Amino acid sequence: MKSQFSFLFSISLALFLLMSCTNPEKDFATMIIHGGTIYTVDSTHTTVEALATKNNIILFAGSFAAAQEFKNDQTQLIDLIGKTMTPGLIEGHGHFMGLGYNELRLDLMNTNSYQDIVDAVAERVKTAKPGEWILGRGWHQSKWDSMPAEIVKGFQTHHMLSEVSPDNPVYLSHASGHAGFANAKAMDIAGLQGLSKEGVKTFEIEGGEVIVDEFGRPTGIFNERAQSLIRRHIPKNTPETNAQAFNLAIEACYKNGITSFHDAGISRETIAFYDKMKAEDKMTIRIYAMLTGWDEELLNEWYEKGPSVDPDHLFTIRSVKLNCDGALGSRGAWLLESYSDRPDHFGHETLPMNFVKETALNGLKNGFQVCSHAIGDRANREILDRYESAFKELPELSTNHRFRIEHAQHLHPDDIPRFAELNVIPAMQAVHMSSDRPWAIDRLGEKRIKEGAYMWQDLLQSGVPIVNGTDVPVEPLNPIASFYASVSRKTLKGTPEEGYEPDQKMTRAQALKSYTLDAAYGAFEEDIKGSISIGKLADFTIYNQDLMTVAEDEILNTEIVMTIFNGKIVYDINE
Repeated sequence: MKSQFSFLFSISLALFLLMSCTNPEKDFATMIIHGGTIYTVDSTHTTVEALATKNNIILFAGSFAAAQEFKNDQTQLIDLIGKTMTPGLIEGHGHFMGLGYNELRLDLMNTNSYQDIVDAVAERVKTAKPGEWILGRGWHQSKWDSMPAEIVKGFQTHHMLSEVSPDNPVYLSHASGHAGFANAKAMDIAGLQGLSKEGVKTFEIEGGEVIVDEFGRPTGIFNERAQSLIRRHIPKNTPETNAQAFNLAIEACYKNGITSFHDAGISRETIAFYDKMKAEDKMTIRIYAMLTGWDEELLNEWYEKGPSVDPDHLFTIRSVKLNCDGALGSRGAWLLESYSDRPDHFGHETLPMNFVKETALNGLKNGFQVCSHAIGDRANREILDRYESAFKELPELSTNHRFRIEHAQHLHPDDIPRFAELNVIPAMQAVHMSSDRPWAIDRLGEKRIKEGAYMWQDLLQSGVPIVNGTDVPVEPLNPIASFYASVSRKTLKGTPEEGYEPDQKMTRAQALKSYTLDAAYGAFEEDIKGSISIGKLADFTIYNQDLMTVAEDEILNTEIVMTIFNGKIVYDINE
């Protein structure tokens, strides 16, 4: 009898478990989106009619009829009304607080002449307190309509600027961030205006240059690491301005459809500030942060404790940013051959290459990705050499390193295939080509431009992904401009007609992937975002038109109409 009871109990339990497995409790969606083209960036189904989310996770992606099975009375329905949606866009290389502070300071991005700069500063002087620093960013002499009469080594001198701001120190960063322009008052504060006993002051700055006139007097231009001579005297940001800049940066991201941001080089102060924002539930953007390589003590502290991968996917630290050369615009990029428009000048090695090798080894040993800024062909080669050497020393730790080179703007042809061979990811900002190509040929000459500059398609065909972005505030955050540059190889004015070096254009699918899934891969996050797939985070960008099919000359008319972050609408153009 006991045996028969045990048998019947076992059968009953098996039936109960079977019914429990085949009839699970129904999951209902908090949001269903439908009514337009939804690009998934998922190779199994490139477009879907609808998707359903539950809180901040994608529950379903497929037909609208099937999506409706997840609907209940509390489900929010969003009808795209013919609009287009993609995964949330990822800014693959930018400077988050720089974005916010650019909103607070003089924005010189659209200045077309030295006089424009002088006028902007003169206007700010009217409201500035005596002795208050006037700061700005965005000027670029190679983009001006005309150059002033007085120039030294391709740059303006401070005299006109100093005349309109005699009592306020002024420091204006170049658009690239790799040079700065100071007035006489700022140089006085820094102790750079007086003469030595010999009558001439000399400026020897390792990894930088103080540009001086024929009499040895500083012109106001400080290149690369020489900027520290002025910057160390600029008052530090306050908690109030930090909070203001942070909120402005989040707002700018939402307006541009950006839901994740690779923050390229942050200090211990910024880390503490971000931790505070997250603790106060104000971290409403996903930040993948790179530790600044300028602070060796900070790096050693993090090597000791290891990466911080946020389970909430809001603030992760697992990479290091090294600044290894300058920019083409300031002639700081480190070249194998001299600049075409400044013979005998090769740019600057702004960080010793032995430190790159040391950091690569430390990264492999302690689980940190290494991301090295390199624009010139020599910088790229030297970094690839150091990476390769580290991989050979620690092969067992090099299977999934995902080391990156940030910008990879100008490569020697021999080094292009090395990215795929070494599994090094190029993080390239396509809009730089659009902005820089018209004058970059003056720096490099036609042969170097055609064989090795902005080599997107060659790199993609070699088998590596490209992480796209804007390098904001070097360029505006606008992802549409970078997408357009990716697929057209034109300036934002639509020239030249066939595009520069058109064989290097990305396809539209490649360009979208570089802003979504490939960017996620570049941060070890492809399993949680970057495509519209079940189980991934509910971050989406919605556009007023189909940027994947619209005529090329209409791409720049594309607008972000809605941004959904973490399953919630955070930006709506109509509100």
